[in-house]
Amino acid sequence: MSDVSDWWSTDIIDMAPGQIRMRGHPIEDLIGNVSFPQMIWLMVRGDMPSEAQAKLFEAALVAAVDHGPQAPSIAAARMAVTCGLPLNGAIASAVNMLDDVHGGAGEQAVELYHLVEASDAPLTDVLDTWRAEHGPFLPGFGHRFHKPVDPRAPRLLALVDDAKTYGIVSGRYAAVARSIEMALAAEKGRPVPMNIDGATAVIFAELGFPAPLARGLFCLSRSVGVLSHAWEQQQQGGRNKGPTPPDYRWTYSGPNPITD
Repeated sequence: MSDVSDWWSTDIIDMAPGQIRMRGHPIEDLIGNVSFPQMIWLMVRGDMPSEAQAKLFEAALVAAVDHGPQAPSIAAARMAVTCGLPLNGAIASAVNMLDDVHGGAGEQAVELYHLVEASDAPLTDVLDTWRAEHGPFLPGFGHRFHKPVDPRAPRLLALVDDAKTYGIVSGRYAAVARSIEMALAAEKGRPVPMNIDGATAVIFAELGFPAPLARGLFCLSRSVGVLSHAWEQQQQGGRNKGPTPPDYRWTYSGPNPITD
């Protein structure tokens, strides 16, 4: 049977009849004693965070839960419900849209912060190297709606500063992010605000989460907003709602357009 039992190997969960242990902790000891953010940390990292670490981690999760129906993932969830999908289908539809362009900036920002922090080169050179490989946009900075400030970022950075004061985090990634923000402002001649992805990336980097987990954690966070919108749409009803009201037509650029 070893070839069967060894097919999957995991450090995460152990079970026997009447027994469940998560990372070595009996589930009955975790229930009622561990917060959901602590449980997420335990499951993905294997150790238990301190209360202060969990509080900072939770702040990042809370900050990213929603950004309204104009966010493609939220819109997809609401449209999915009007097409008859249940809540789990709506959540899946939304999460599947959280890729490099929409939802991936947090992971990319953690990678950028690590690159800057590890380099002895001038910051502008590091940013140019990043752009040459990844394109002109720096992940975690700038926002099409929130100008000149994304209101979530200063609050999250203030919490990081408090955590640094008490020795919970080093503060070096917050310093890196602020240096990038200043370099962008000098380059553009106007403020280029750190956005929610850049600010949560600071927290994830400060707490030692690998970059790929930043995207996974964003998916967990945004799923709360997705669920809320999908449930609300279920209550509101509607059938086959597209991205725009039916009286609005798209721009046709092919031959023989209809002009009336």
